[in-house]
Amino acid sequence: MSEIKTLADQLRNRITQQGAPNEVPAKLKREKKKPPDLPPILESIRAYDNREHKSLVHVRFDAQQVQMMNHFKMATGVDVTKLVAFSVQQLFDQHPELKTIIKQFIQQINL
Repeated sequence: MSEIKTLADQLRNRITQQGAPNEVPAKLKREKKKPPDLPPILESIRAYDNREHKSLVHVRFDAQQVQMMNHFKMATGVDVTKLVAFSVQQLFDQHPELKTIIKQFIQQINL
């Protein structure tokens, strides 16, 4: 039976035979992965500019949501603060009835 060599042994043999490897074996070549198509929501979050936001709000999340946001940050590079600010803006933009409730409350206070 033929002797089984590791990939490292094969590389060492090639180096000593050729002086230096001209081509990396197919197993060692890394395929360049094309970047995945980003969903439009992720592009919108990345484009959201919160640099001028100066006010801070202390919010509480359950452990599962915090973990999800931290994993989101690692996967996309989007800061959690930017994600939350974008999400709140989207909530109020998509549900104008919330703004109406706030306006009615403010009007009642001023009376």
